Amino acid sequence: MDNLRGFEPYGQDVDLNAPSYAAFNDEDAAIEAPPVISGDERRMQVRAYNFWTAQLHDKNYPCIEELDPNSVDDFRDFSVLLDFTSGIENPSIEYLGEQLRVECGLDEDVTYLDQVPSRSLLSRITDHYLQIIANRAPIGFEAEFVNDRDVNIMYRGILLPYSSDDDTIDFIYGVINWKEAASNDISAPLQLEVEQALAAAPPRQEHVPVWADGPIAGHLDEMPDVHELELGEEFVIEEAQPDEHSSLADWLDAARQSADSARDSDLRTRDALYQAIGRAHDFALVAAKNSSDYAELLSDAGLTVQERAPFTPIVKLVFGAGYDKTRLTEFSTALQFADRNAVPMGGLAEILANYDGGLKGILAAERRAKKVASGQHVAASDTDPRPRLRSARKRDLSEFSGVGDEFVLLVARRDADGNVAIVGAVEGDAALTEKALRKTAV
Repeated sequence: MDNLRGFEPYGQDVDLNAPSYAAFNDEDAAIEAPPVISGDERRMQVRAYNFWTAQLHDKNYPCIEELDPNSVDDFRDFSVLLDFTSGIENPSIEYLGEQLRVECGLDEDVTYLDQVPSRSLLSRITDHYLQIIANRAPIGFEAEFVNDRDVNIMYRGILLPYSSDDDTIDFIYGVINWKEAASNDISAPLQLEVEQALAAAPPRQEHVPVWADGPIAGHLDEMPDVHELELGEEFVIEEAQPDEHSSLADWLDAARQSADSARDSDLRTRDALYQAIGRAHDFALVAAKNSSDYAELLSDAGLTVQERAPFTPIVKLVFGAGYDKTRLTEFSTALQFADRNAVPMGGLAEILANYDGGLKGILAAERRAKKVASGQHVAASDTDPRPRLRSARKRDLSEFSGVGDEFVLLVARRDADGNVAIVGAVEGDAALTEKALRKTAV
């Protein structure tokens, strides 16, 4: 049986202990956790996530046409690409790294996931890929299992969604690494020696915060001793609820606690992240009314405000200056959106949750607003085509006859009376036409 636990924060440049965007925690996390996987192995998943975000640009998902697994030297031998265009029940294996193929003992004839042996490393993916399809977000995972050679394998991986149309998740790119765990004959005596050494060591008196300037820095003395907690009991610091009488530092502390909650929350929900961004916006509103206190906080943190990015210091104070730069930019843009639209105190989290496309939708809206404000032309690709296509005239099939490709990809709308009207053809995108043909032939 797999023992799963949360995937550590990813999306960071260097410091893996710094606060991060989100983590995945499986319900089985309460079962005995697997041995810790080293930082070097963990960084492969961090690099894979950063690789994915670099291809994301301003889209919902990276375009599958931009991914060539064989050319990604860093993950080539440890990756797999699943193709769901023929159905989600049994995806085809479009690419399989050599090291992963050897570990699973697979030959070239294995082309679909249901052909993979049930006790091979690759079969572990089936536990997670449906979560991506359902929740439309990357999934990180870490676990151990006994393979078909009766060897205990510890593995760590991340599954990343790709799309051919920026809407449907029809490809998933997985990066996995692993190692064999020591046998019980070796690990049991070592574990006993470690426990005896820890029992003999004098208790440490001083408190050293992991995140020295983080959300729990001011609560270290309130923490109970680890030995006072019952087995399975979790210690949770209640988030502060500042009010009009609270200082700016109190508002910052509350925002940081939300950021820390987002770091520890389940990646399958964006609620905690949106709450953290909302708290950052609340802090920004209070900071605007307390400029001298805000200037003092910036000075203590070694931060400065630039006119072109006024909210960057806010998100650095809340999420940490070492946080992934791409995410900080996104969060700062969300605060700009809130400022431009005069979002009231406590209102941004709900807007993020209900906005079409969530955070990504707001980022796209803010980019469009900037283009309009600067007098730039807004391309059709930057706007929603649905209103225009709803009023487009009905096209006749004869308009698409004549010399051309053998297959033509047509777009139709369903009118209020239930009838279908052809409104145009997709031209100049052979890859999209090929995907549509494959889906149609199923």
